[in-house]
Amino acid sequence: TRYIGDWSSDVCSSDLEPYSDNPAFHQRWQAVKLVNKKLLAKIIADTCGVTVNPNSLFDIQVKRIHEYKRQLLNVLHVIHFYQRLITRPDEVVTPRTIIFAGKAAPSYHKAKLIIKLITSVGLVVNNDPRVDDRLKVVFIPNYNVSLAERIMPGADLSEQNSTAGTEASGTGNMKFALNGALTIGTLDGANIEIREEVGAENIFIFGMTAEEAEYENKCKSRKPYQIYENNPAVRDIIDAIANGAFSNGDTELFRPVVNDLLSENDPYLLLLDLESYLQCQQLVGEVYADRTAWTKRSILNVARMGKFSSDRTIREYAEEIWGVKVGE
Repeated sequence: TRYIGDWSSDVCSSDLEPYSDNPAFHQRWQAVKLVNKKLLAKIIADTCGVTVNPNSLFDIQVKRIHEYKRQLLNVLHVIHFYQRLITRPDEVVTPRTIIFAGKAAPSYHKAKLIIKLITSVGLVVNNDPRVDDRLKVVFIPNYNVSLAERIMPGADLSEQNSTAGTEASGTGNMKFALNGALTIGTLDGANIEIREEVGAENIFIFGMTAEEAEYENKCKSRKPYQIYENNPAVRDIIDAIANGAFSNGDTELFRPVVNDLLSENDPYLLLLDLESYLQCQQLVGEVYADRTAWTKRSILNVARMGKFSSDRTIREYAEEIWGVKVGE
């Protein structure tokens, strides 16, 4: 609220909802978001040496680097998007800036390899003149609270892609939604509660439920290699990694990633959710192209996130867990 000008900071967030169809309010909302995106773009230029377009969709995934959080799923979409731009140069697409940040445990080799893949894909994409500013990929180093204070207000899309049934709760998704970002994610952790509050039409849900993921891990009714063989788009993504397109022709660097993706023993079920994820990302681009529709959804996300305030949380802890009566 501090950036909205003369709107009082003590107004209940739900009071914003009547303005979700107000054209003048839309313009002010978009202007605030653009200011924050320009601030983030400057940080990216200063730290990554990459110039990004603030008018593009800022698609952001920042969190601890871990296989269950599936930053890798996001990278696979980046490769798919890049391949579309190269093979269908005249196709009208929504330009994207895809931003990663986060830290991995020092000994977590697979997480470090995923970071390497992100930066390697970015190096190829960002230096391909055929792409221009329709797609940029950056990994912002040294993620911390001060950086989060700039990243979250600049986000258009919040990536929350954990395999259903693996995320205990998650609070980053709440912070992004409170800053007007729409969420793309699975029915996992707090995404479930966020959908209940903001409305199913104001969040992008893809992939299996926790029950379906548990079933697939036990019964393996769908094999990753079958998906690879039957879906040309998936096959093109995997082949590009395997053939060294993002490793200067080195076919061994990312071989562990390829092997895990095609393995029947992948506990995080990446290929089983990839097709749904790619379809959902296509929808994201289409909705963002309609600025009125996107802005309305953004406003409603903020307006309906009051349940996640820390005041409500502490009150519930005090009364239901600590047995302390909270004064009115």
